[in-house]
Amino acid sequence: MTRVSVAALQTAFTDDVAQNVARVTDLVREAAGKGAQIILPSELFEGHYFCRTQREEDFGRARPVADHPTLRHFSQLAAELGVVIPVSFFEQDGPEYYNSIAVIDADGRDLGVYRKSHIPDGPGYQEKFFFKPGNTGFRTFQTRFGHIGVAICWDQWFPEAARAMALAGADILFYPTAIGSEPEEPDLDSRDSWQRVMVGHAVANAVAVCASNRVGLEGDTTTGITFYGSSFICDARGDKLAELSRTEEGVALATLDLAHLRRVRASMGFFRDRRPHLYGALTK
Repeated sequence: MTRVSVAALQTAFTDDVAQNVARVTDLVREAAGKGAQIILPSELFEGHYFCRTQREEDFGRARPVADHPTLRHFSQLAAELGVVIPVSFFEQDGPEYYNSIAVIDADGRDLGVYRKSHIPDGPGYQEKFFFKPGNTGFRTFQTRFGHIGVAICWDQWFPEAARAMALAGADILFYPTAIGSEPEEPDLDSRDSWQRVMVGHAVANAVAVCASNRVGLEGDTTTGITFYGSSFICDARGDKLAELSRTEEGVALATLDLAHLRRVRASMGFFRDRRPHLYGALTK
């Protein structure tokens, strides 16, 4: 099998875990019904994006990986539908807290966890209060339907992360996201830059990219965030194959030919012509 169908899910969320899990479940079923084999929900979909403010009580949202109810639910759903689901969640590991993804394979097995490496800190996105920088490194996962890399939101702005996953064999990069307006800079719209940087990763590494964002206003109209959606899938040439608007809820779906992606990667020569011995400045 060289062809794989991937989907990005996009919706607004309440701050009720059960409602959100049910909504994402419905979208997963919709995507699977349309033929999707790897299905990406957005970042921290169990509730509102709580990192807008620094509230101690929000640490109560975190759960350990072992017997996590949302992970268990999506493991069962993945096995039922025969699909791969990277599941974003707030992870507690003893006294440490991480922004994490568990990659659930199409038989329901948890293939492992990636912990977000780059943690943002600024008005409306105060993640350093909650999350320790990840200690997993940039991981890739051999799923039933292909070799994938998964990173989270702020990670998607860093070319080094995309390159590391491509070097580890990923054909498709998946980025669950929660991004929108800037409370302190209401005239700043980063939507186009957000898409362009990931399209650049696709082109520079000859991989496909799938990004899933949320929509809607969370918080009040003066200090809240309006998430701008625009979830999309692009191929190794950087051409968008599917895209949702800033406000719509639903599924973006595209079919990728993995053999073609690999031919593009070989023919472009990016990995043939790399000169790592000249890149020492990148690690200083």
